[in-house]
Amino acid sequence: MSDLLWLTDKQMRRIEPYLPLSHGILRVDDKRVLMGIIFLIRNGLDWRDAPRDYGPHKTIYKRFIRWSRLGVFNRIFAEPSAKGPRLERLMIDATHLKAHRTSASLLKKGLFPRRIGRTGGGLNSRLHAVCDGQGRPLVMLFSEGRMSDYKGAALMIDALPKAGAMLGDRGYDADGFRAALIPRGIIPCIPSKANRKVQIDHDRTLYRQRHRIENMFGRLKDWRRIHTRYDRCAHTFMSANAIAATVIFWLFLAMTNES
Repeated sequence: MSDLLWLTDKQMRRIEPYLPLSHGILRVDDKRVLMGIIFLIRNGLDWRDAPRDYGPHKTIYKRFIRWSRLGVFNRIFAEPSAKGPRLERLMIDATHLKAHRTSASLLKKGLFPRRIGRTGGGLNSRLHAVCDGQGRPLVMLFSEGRMSDYKGAALMIDALPKAGAMLGDRGYDADGFRAALIPRGIIPCIPSKANRKVQIDHDRTLYRQRHRIENMFGRLKDWRRIHTRYDRCAHTFMSANAIAATVIFWLFLAMTNES
């Protein structure tokens, strides 16, 4: 099928160093299987609906599960944020991701939590993210839907790259979060809550750029398997988010800017 999505050789070379080595019998082509994974996540299809061009659907499914457990997709996503100079600004926000009945109706099994919580909108998971000034995600955290913004930010604080400013909405107006940013040389650009006794001023001109992280979430949710959580396990859903963010913002978008 000529209309299927394929990575270029240059894009694939950026990913290959993070893929596990093949041992023993030669495995099915990594590029072919990886594109099958990306295609299914983007279109929200069942694994058995994978086009034949990407190979057997069982191979695609098993490779995705195995690499997810090994943290391969998380390492691929983390690679761009680990390099580069000090950034001018960071942006932080969180969004709800609705849990489909196939994941939310199942009983919890195993040692690890499923990261699904009940909110006013039903059963949800929550994706916390930090992006750069261009709206490219650098750090992501997956939690239950009821976790507050500043609690998620506190868990990501140690992973923040060097930057000059941090843009966030009123949900991040917490003294502890502000105090954690300042020793890192990051100036908070966060509006004060209405109930704060002493209002803290912020750069309103700079704050207008915060829409870029909202746009980032919108582009991620264009991928149907991200917009609605079908996966029972939290690690597989986080892997889907990681590979989607890598493809959208660090492979395709980067190649477009270079051209």
